[in-house]
Amino acid sequence: MREALRKHRISFENALSGLFWALKTQPNFRVHLTVSLAVLILGFYYQLSGLEMTVIVFTIILGLAAEMINTSIEAMTDLITKDWRMEAKIAKDVAAGMMLLVAIGAVFIAFLIFFPHISRGLI
Repeated sequence: MREALRKHRISFENALSGLFWALKTQPNFRVHLTVSLAVLILGFYYQLSGLEMTVIVFTIILGLAAEMINTSIEAMTDLITKDWRMEAKIAKDVAAGMMLLVAIGAVFIAFLIFFPHISRGLI
């Protein structure tokens, strides 16, 4: 039991290390965090429902996770080859496309959730 707990602690420490590395070294990750914080503040300002905030938080987590997956794929591709290769380009482009798709989806979700609240204030 003690050995299993030690392994889980090490895994948790490694995961935190990866999270902090992304925060320290990846400008896009910091941009996503900044925008996410602004969206959460807006959510509290407009008094979003629990369900709406849950969707917002899940969308934020999805976007941050996609950014980390994108970064991981880019780093692994660079480890495998520094030469220009079509396969490396495809891997990086598809990973970036995943991030773009998640970002577009996040904007769409934010619009669906925030528009009714914002438009009430304009009328």
